Amino acid sequence: MQFLILLKDGDSPLSQDARNIYGGQAVIEGVMFAGKHVNVTAVRRKNDEIVFYEVPRTTKPWIQKLKKIPLLRGIVGILESSAKGSQHLNFSMEAYAEDEYPDENAKEEEAEKKKEEKSGWSLSMIVGVAVAGVLSFIFGKLVFTVVPAAITELIFGHDKVNIVVNNLIEGLIKITFLLSYLYIISLTPLIKRLFQYHGAEHKVISAYEGGVDLTVKNVQRFTRLHYRCGSSFIVFSVIVGVVIYSLPIFTWDSMWERIYLRVLLLPVVLGVSYETLRFTNAMRDMPLLRSLGYPGLWLQKLTTKEPTDEQVAVSIASFKRMLEIDRQMGMGKSA
Repeated sequence: MQFLILLKDGDSPLSQDARNIYGGQAVIEGVMFAGKHVNVTAVRRKNDEIVFYEVPRTTKPWIQKLKKIPLLRGIVGILESSAKGSQHLNFSMEAYAEDEYPDENAKEEEAEKKKEEKSGWSLSMIVGVAVAGVLSFIFGKLVFTVVPAAITELIFGHDKVNIVVNNLIEGLIKITFLLSYLYIISLTPLIKRLFQYHGAEHKVISAYEGGVDLTVKNVQRFTRLHYRCGSSFIVFSVIVGVVIYSLPIFTWDSMWERIYLRVLLLPVVLGVSYETLRFTNAMRDMPLLRSLGYPGLWLQKLTTKEPTDEQVAVSIASFKRMLEIDRQMGMGKSA
């Protein structure tokens, strides 16, 4: 589950020390941060030990070129984040499973061997998890796109006279569907803690952008809400979808045509939504325009929770480790 979208070319005013813009993701009992050269996850184990999972960032030249093209860069970035984020989420889930369901009959040497294998994932495992992450994102987005469209068509039919109202109803059903889903899963202890780590991730990013020392006390003073969050992207995708679907050139005569059109236009909606998120992030310090990002911040009231000091400490450890490796790798490449 990707929560904070990385906007490398953001225009928000930052301090000199915080000129780089970072993104991150909450994982089970930890946080992942994406640096310029490496992605780092820190996870707190049941014995209070903090363990790290570090993966160098490698992007093919043709992907880098696509990420510079408006509209396309959003889709490429989202799919890339889903793929890489799934690797780190899988690492945290394995660590959690080992803590909650230890194999008491396993020999010590077998456990050590398993630990070594996990620290050096094979290429096939990494590719497999990455593909699963992308497919799960696509499937989830299709479900949240197709189901509301079908429900609207079945209940209200096809109103050719007022297609805008028809699409607004679809958008409201989609938002209701989304809010209900988030609220229900937030009631489970595991997801509640995940949302707390989500809040810890945002606090660390905001503290870094604010130019303060990354201590637990300093970080806790910042809000758990952030303009670049993927939660904001979800809201924008609903709003942008209503606008695009209401354009007079996109008409349909049956439920299946309506669903087909939604699926066909999904990449366009995602691309425009990403550009909207970039714009609101750039305008967040302008009194009138900053309100454009409020819907996403409101949704974060559900997708983030106030973290504990221990959770913030894990987030800080992950971020500092990412900065350390980023600097080392940057120096190595410039030498």
